[in-house]
Amino acid sequence: MQIKAVIFDLGGVLIDWNPRYVYSKIFDNEADTEWFLENICTSDWNLSIDAGKPFAQAVRELVALNPEWVKQIEAFHLRWEEMLGGDIPESVEILKKIQTAGYPVLGLTNWSAETFPIAYDRFKFLQTFDGIVVSGAEKIIKPDPAIYKLLLGRYRLNAGNCLFIDDNYHNIAAAAEIGFDTIHFISSGQLLDELQQRDIL
Repeated sequence: MQIKAVIFDLGGVLIDWNPRYVYSKIFDNEADTEWFLENICTSDWNLSIDAGKPFAQAVRELVALNPEWVKQIEAFHLRWEEMLGGDIPESVEILKKIQTAGYPVLGLTNWSAETFPIAYDRFKFLQTFDGIVVSGAEKIIKPDPAIYKLLLGRYRLNAGNCLFIDDNYHNIAAAAEIGFDTIHFISSGQLLDELQQRDIL
């Protein structure tokens, strides 16, 4: 397999995004924060926003179900930017080395179309990508095979010549089913090792 393009997930691989950066300020202890994120503003609820549901609608619907948590739920939207902890420097350095080696680099991310422009403006390295597919704009989320096929079609790529990097195992498994070479991201050091094993770096 000859790799001709490298596709990155963004959150958890290149960008440190975590709602705990906000809710650790709202709640007095870690247990309350974790309970809230597991039971109210859940991962599945956030994924519905990544899949294209307007933030205001998602908040309104959740508040209707949990009126006692109105301020805490609204904070997920109003204070979303505080959830961006910064880039992951070691991973960004790897990204730059891949680009220097001559590989096209693309992004495939589960992200709200409303908030992605904030990240795009803040993290200048995103502006060096050869293309980025944002789930919220397409109204399809990983691991739906349709979003991988959309990326391949839009950028005229063959899955067999693409390396896909993601920290979510389910997303990796879906990409592998389509024919991508994949790396399940655990750490920047592990990513570098696997890229070196493939003679990409």
